[in-house]
Amino acid sequence: MPADLAVIGLGPLGLPLAQAAVAAGVPTLGYRTGEEPGSLSAAELRRMLSGGFRPATNPAELGRVRTAVICAPTPRGADGGFDLGQVETAARALAEHLRPHTTVILESPVHPGTTDAFLRPLLEEGSGLLAGRDFHLAYSPSRVDPGNRDITPANTPKVIGGLTPACTESAAAFYGRLTDKVVRARGLREAETVHLLETNYRHVNIALVNEMAVLCHDLGVDLWDVVRCAETKPFGFQAFRPGPGVGGPGLPQDMSGPAGRGLRMVELAQRVNSRMPRYVVQRAAALLNEHGKSARGARVLLLGVTYKPDLADLQGTPAEEIADRLTGLGACLSYHDPYVPAWSVQDRPVPRADALYEAVADADLTILLQHHRTYDLQGLSVKAQLLLDTRGAAPLGAAHRL
Repeated sequence: MPADLAVIGLGPLGLPLAQAAVAAGVPTLGYRTGEEPGSLSAAELRRMLSGGFRPATNPAELGRVRTAVICAPTPRGADGGFDLGQVETAARALAEHLRPHTTVILESPVHPGTTDAFLRPLLEEGSGLLAGRDFHLAYSPSRVDPGNRDITPANTPKVIGGLTPACTESAAAFYGRLTDKVVRARGLREAETVHLLETNYRHVNIALVNEMAVLCHDLGVDLWDVVRCAETKPFGFQAFRPGPGVGGPGLPQDMSGPAGRGLRMVELAQRVNSRMPRYVVQRAAALLNEHGKSARGARVLLLGVTYKPDLADLQGTPAEEIADRLTGLGACLSYHDPYVPAWSVQDRPVPRADALYEAVADADLTILLQHHRTYDLQGLSVKAQLLLDTRGAAPLGAAHRL
């Protein structure tokens, strides 16, 4: 069966798009650009294959589709900007086989201007075609929320900006098959900057509430109760909650390189959020000291080491720095996570606790880093000698909150 769509890059962005397309009845080709994180269970793969999904290893197959969406990962590079290596690999593979009238859409996180200044020349030089005349070119920021069962591609509005109005309409026609609402941006740069704003909005607000957590602890104020009350305001406030740090693929963008000047608030937010793992370790050491124990030699158990609840994703998880700092203080570290069967920090394996309740009872200090759905915090708090709750998830009075 010929495919209508090629999803290039099958990581955290590409896989959900491919699944949504198959669910909408769009015959879909999946092409990997590298060792992208993200995988399908055997049952999910069987469902997709029966619905019209086809993995591809030959780039020539990319020339037989009407729409190609590049979802290659763009990790942080050495200069602090996005590493576009896999986007370039995807573009070159596609360009060699690009046919007229194809719609090419970039969903990878990039700085504003990248689609026109970086992707477009690669496609034009490799294909001999002109964007906006021979093929359509557009950008659409990915809005995947991993692990959220309520937010799906179908009910999430899709922002689209094209090189030309015709490019925008062609991309809109494609996404209209997958989602209930399409939002048209004025152009490529506006659509790219939507991602910049959305990502930085999250990081800045997390930084604010993280600073509030430190302040409220010093003042003897229960921040979690403050947030609970504040979120009843029906306007002008959206609740964010503190945590041990910020992880995941959504990297803040201060724009200091490509724009020639930085977003000072984002720079500050990065500094605040990057200090949270150190603060968690300071609180842990202080708690042990208050109960007559030293961090050196203390048995410390970390609960939940992924960056997000109910996911097996370790990208940028603050648990790594917390574990490294605790080990540096001489703590005897172990961890439990139902989604992580083995874990190493700085190439050192961290022992995994298989018997959860026994491990909690044996630990001098248990630190909840991620509130997975499977954790019964009422029961765990009864067993724990000391419980530091960085997520405000344990019953009130049952744990020391961040």
